[in-house]
Amino acid sequence: MKKVMIIGAVGAGKSTLIKALFGESQPASKTQSLIYRDWVIDTPGEYSENPLYYRTLMATSHEAAAVLLVQDATRDRSYFPPGFEQGFAIPAVGAVTKIDHPQADIDRAIGLLRQSLPEGGIFLTSAVSNEGMAKLKEELMQIVRS
Repeated sequence: MKKVMIIGAVGAGKSTLIKALFGESQPASKTQSLIYRDWVIDTPGEYSENPLYYRTLMATSHEAAAVLLVQDATRDRSYFPPGFEQGFAIPAVGAVTKIDHPQADIDRAIGLLRQSLPEGGIFLTSAVSNEGMAKLKEELMQIVRS
């Protein structure tokens, strides 16, 4: 089965997002290594924060049908370099997490994500309220099935 590789900074909400996509409510734990689960590849946040790991991300992307770049709406910076998605030979989409957090700045998060993902869909999500989760899952499943 094709997979979607999920990339984002430490604490961006990648593992929590994955649990929400699978309809699970228990708390997520810190991802220490690549985790393959059904149609998802969960990556440690350090892989997107440290350029030394970019080669690992690029190699792992050959096992995926798409990349999902995750941006935390409460952060005031992006951990992806400009044009980051262009390093992958597969489609990329984005997700903004924590949109219902009191410190969330959705417009800033979209702007930060657009620096690394100039084109492609961006989905606004909350794993707490499940807002945007069905739409994101529908898009990712469509990619996986194609």
